[in-house]
Amino acid sequence: MRSHLKLDVWSKSVDFVVEVYRMTEFFPKDEKFGLTSQITRASVSIPANIAEGAAGETDKDFLRFLSIAQGSTSDVETELVIANRLGYISDSDFMTSSSALDNIGRMITGLSRHLKGKLG
Repeated sequence: MRSHLKLDVWSKSVDFVVEVYRMTEFFPKDEKFGLTSQITRASVSIPANIAEGAAGETDKDFLRFLSIAQGSTSDVETELVIANRLGYISDSDFMTSSSALDNIGRMITGLSRHLKGKLG
C-alpha cells in the first residue's frame, strides 16, 4: 500500500479541484445540477481515483484506477471547453485550467508507464 499523500500528481490534482470549485462558483445558478455538478464531480474523480489506486494491493489495481483518473481528465477537458464556449469561464481561465489539466494528464501517463515497467 502506497501513500497517495506523497504523490505529486495527487497533490496537483487536488489543487486543480480547488480551482475548479472557485471557477464554477460563478456559473449561472441554473447550472447547479448541470454543468457545475458535472465538472466538479469529474474533477474530484481525478485525485479520488489516484488515492484509491495507491491504496490498492497491486500495481495492476493502481493502473486500473489511474486509467479511470485519466478518463476523468478527458471529461473535465470537455466540460471546460463547453463552459468556455458558453462564456461561463474566460479564455484566460480556460487556458490556465487546460494547461494544469494537461500537466496532470501527463503525470498520470508517466506514473502509469512506470508501473507498467515494473510489471514487465
